[in-house]
Amino acid sequence: MNRFVGTWTLTRLALRRDRILLPVWIAVFPLFTISSASATIALYPDEVSRIEAASAINDLPAAVALYGRIWDPTSLGALSLLKLAAMGGVMIGILAIMLVTRHARADEEKGRTELIGANVVGSRAGLTAAMIVASIAMIAIGIVSALGLTAVGLPAGGSWAFGLAWATTGLAFAAVSAITNQLTQSARAANGLAMIVLGATYLVRAIGDVTGDAAAPGALTWLSPIGWGQQVRPYAGDRFAVLLLTLAFAAVALVVAYALQSRRDLGAGLLPDRTGPADASAHLAGPLALAWRLQYPMLLGWFAAYAILSAIIGSIVNDLSDMLDTPQARQMIAALGGTDVLMDAFVAMEFSILAFVTAAYGIVAARRLATEEADGHAEPLLATAVSRTRFLMSHLTVALIGTTVLTVTQGVTFAIASAVQADSSNRIGPTIGAALAYLPAIWLMTGVVILLFGFAPRLTFVAWILLVGFLLVAELGALLSWPSWVINTSPFAHIPKLPGAAVNAAPLIVLTALAIILIAIGVARFRRRDLASP
Repeated sequence: MNRFVGTWTLTRLALRRDRILLPVWIAVFPLFTISSASATIALYPDEVSRIEAASAINDLPAAVALYGRIWDPTSLGALSLLKLAAMGGVMIGILAIMLVTRHARADEEKGRTELIGANVVGSRAGLTAAMIVASIAMIAIGIVSALGLTAVGLPAGGSWAFGLAWATTGLAFAAVSAITNQLTQSARAANGLAMIVLGATYLVRAIGDVTGDAAAPGALTWLSPIGWGQQVRPYAGDRFAVLLLTLAFAAVALVVAYALQSRRDLGAGLLPDRTGPADASAHLAGPLALAWRLQYPMLLGWFAAYAILSAIIGSIVNDLSDMLDTPQARQMIAALGGTDVLMDAFVAMEFSILAFVTAAYGIVAARRLATEEADGHAEPLLATAVSRTRFLMSHLTVALIGTTVLTVTQGVTFAIASAVQADSSNRIGPTIGAALAYLPAIWLMTGVVILLFGFAPRLTFVAWILLVGFLLVAELGALLSWPSWVINTSPFAHIPKLPGAAVNAAPLIVLTALAIILIAIGVARFRRRDLASP
């Protein structure tokens, strides 16, 4: 039988399953790109201001490691999309990895692949369908981003170079995910292994850029798909030929994935599974211990990423005045940050963005409840002396503690790195406080998941739609002069823009109370509804 037979049927099924979330992500990435470009265009109205800003960034090793180098200091487009070249490549890589795993290893782990395989479906159809869905998403994001950047006034050639660089970077990590899907037995492990590869390639790119010079990057940059995307150099040469390198890598990686798939049994992974400890029962004395055991690897990964990222950003914040040394830049940043102090405004903006990322962790951690119920793991646990409330509170506790730990880590590492670089500890306390101020809004998003889970586990995806909507309000609301009532629909809009703004405890108390109410309703509703069938 043809090993690809049934591919298009499975592709249509996968697109049907993602008919809501996929369009949302296809819209979010371009909108975020367009808003970033639109905001920056007004900051650097002339070539002199762009050269000054680019020189300040290129002269800071920490900034080059974090964002990459600006190859054409006179280019408005290169300066406008600096943050989205490397960091955007990471985000689109994460999306590609999760899409492939969702429709390949996750289906196999849950038994769907075996059930479908009983029909006329080839052995490679599932993986191929997953790659097609990921490819559609990546190409759509690239095309819409290119069209949007052209529409806001940036050169068409650079816009298409940027969009295609994003698309091919996503394809490369989709192929990486196809390989890791063959190595492990669980979707979580496959995602984790692919994320490690993603993080390693980002680190390799950072070292390569720092060790290079104004003429060319270091050799290590050419070992990273993220580095390849940057070396397309949108708006700074538009080297479309580099895209072929990324496409060749994706093709080779996919061939390797097919070869590995043919060498393993259905449901198995090529890497050996670790045996659990002999005294495992002593460490799993209750539902909270079980929830921690299931979720702590993810939290440790996020913790490491937060510590590194916050330390790097904190180390460059004191040089902000050199990067944004135009009246237009100071006026715009101060307006977006709600303060006249440039550094305080930058801290407020960075923390507001990271707050959305932390809220995403909280949603992922809390939605583990829906996964456990849908996979049939909750029913045998609840058949014991464990009550429904204890089961729900176990994963909720992990989510709340995890978001708190990440927020504290973000604030502390940012503040210490900034203090060490400035040789002053005056701002440590206010900076940590600015990070903690976002916790009520983050907890509220976790509460939304619990509320939705209380009614039906399949509804928890709505929390993602709300988070994306709030992100768009934060990014586009001020720039497009949206009505205040629209902006105020986001809980994040009510957080004081610390450390520069005055402290107002009232919205923090209200948001915390709302989070508690949503959680209480979700718990009460879960105790009264039937469990979903696996």
